[in-house]
Amino acid sequence: MQQPAIWPFVPGSEPVYVARAEGAYLYLTDGRKILDAAGGCIVSNIGHGVVEVADAVRDALVNCTFIMPPWLTPEREALVNELRAHWLPPHLTRIHLASGGSEANEAAIKMAIQYHAGLGAPQRTVILTRSISYHGTTITTAAASGHPERKKGLEGILATYPQIQTPYPLRCPVGTDDALATQYYLDDLEQTIETIGADNIAALIAEPLNGSSGGAIAPPAGYWDGVQLILKQHGILLIMDEVMTGFGRTGLKFGSDHYGIKPDLLVAGKGLAGGYAPIAGVFGTDAVAEAIAAGGFSVMFHTFGALPQACAAATSVLQILRRDDLIERAKTRGNQLKAALIERLSQHPRVAEIRGTGLLIAVEVVADRETLTPFDQSLRVTDQIIGHGMSQGVFFYPGGTGEIRDIICMGPAFIIDDDDIQLTVDALSYALDALVDLENPAT
Repeated sequence: MQQPAIWPFVPGSEPVYVARAEGAYLYLTDGRKILDAAGGCIVSNIGHGVVEVADAVRDALVNCTFIMPPWLTPEREALVNELRAHWLPPHLTRIHLASGGSEANEAAIKMAIQYHAGLGAPQRTVILTRSISYHGTTITTAAASGHPERKKGLEGILATYPQIQTPYPLRCPVGTDDALATQYYLDDLEQTIETIGADNIAALIAEPLNGSSGGAIAPPAGYWDGVQLILKQHGILLIMDEVMTGFGRTGLKFGSDHYGIKPDLLVAGKGLAGGYAPIAGVFGTDAVAEAIAAGGFSVMFHTFGALPQACAAATSVLQILRRDDLIERAKTRGNQLKAALIERLSQHPRVAEIRGTGLLIAVEVVADRETLTPFDQSLRVTDQIIGHGMSQGVFFYPGGTGEIRDIICMGPAFIIDDDDIQLTVDALSYALDALVDLENPAT
C-alpha cells in the first residue's frame, strides 16, 4: 500500500523541499536554486541566514525561554523601545504582541468592540470589512475576510460581516477617473453605514492598499481622506491591517504613510521579524486602551504572544532595516522592478495591469486585455504561471480570492540586486508567453 504523504496535512502536488536558504534564494533538494521573488508569502525582508539575528535569538533562548506574556523581560522591553523610538506613529502608544497576523487582527477586533462597551455602547459590535480582503485564518478573521477561496467548507460556521467595496480602479464601475471613483466608493461606505446604523458599528478593518488578495491594489486619490472623515463623523474606529504592508514593504515605514491615514488600531506582522520568528503586533491609541480599562475589561494574551526570542528576533531585524537603510532600498528596487516589468510586459496580450508600491508588486493576468475577461478558474492559470516561473528559477506568490484571480504577486527581500530583477522579469515573461495560445472556455 502506498504510504501517505508526510506533509502537509492535506497533500496536493508534490511539496517543494527546501534544503536551505540564503539571502534571497532557496536551494532545493533536487539541486535547483530558486529566487524567492515572493519573500515566502511576502514575509522575508532582510533575507535568509543573517547570523546577527540568529545570535540574538540564541541569546534570548538562553536568557529566558518562556515567560508569561504580560510580564516584562529585557527582550520585550528592547522591542517596545525600538518600536516607539523608531517605527510607530506618535499617536500609537500602546502595544500588544501576538504570534501572527490572524491572532493580531482578531485581538484588534476584540479591542474595538471592548472600546465601545467601555464607553457605554455595548451594542456597537458590527465590524465592517471590504469585498476584496484577507485578515486571517481564525474563524473570526476568515469570516471578516473578503476571500471566498479560503472560506470553502467553513461556510456553515462563519458569521456574515457587512462588506463595503474595495477600491479597484482598474475595474471600477464608474470608470478610472480618480474623483469619480473615490466618490463612488465613499458613497458605498455611507450607504452601508446608513443601512446598518452607525450606532451598531464598532470599526472598519481594512488594508491601506490591498495585499495579495487583490494584488497591490492602490486606492484612488482622496479615498482615505474621505473614509477617515466619514468614520470620525460616526464614531467608528479604523483598524488598519498592515500585516503585509508594514515595516518597510511599500517603501515607507507603513502603508498608511502613503495616504495620511491615522488609524485607531494598526496591526502589523510578517516584516516585523522578517520570517525569523512568529510575531505580530497590535498598536493602539491611549483612548482605546483607557476605554477598555474603564470598562473593567482585559486584553487576553495568547500563550506564545511576545515570546522573548521572537521579540529579540524582531528587534534585531528592525535595527538592521534601519542601519542598512533597507526601507529606502525597498522603494528604489521596487521602482526599478516595476519599471522593468512595465517596459517588458505592459503590452503583453495577457496582462491587464502591472501595479504596486515599493516591493509589493502584482501583475493581473486575463484572457482578454481589452474586455478584462478572466480565464476560467478551471484552467488554474495562476498555478501554471508559478510552475513555469519555477522552471526558470523564480518563485512567484499566488494572489487573488478565487473570484478575483490570476494575480501574480512579488514581494522579495529588500536585498535583491540588478541581476535578481532581470531574472524575475525574464521568468515572468517566459511564463506569460506560455499562455498566449491558451484558449479560455466559456466563463
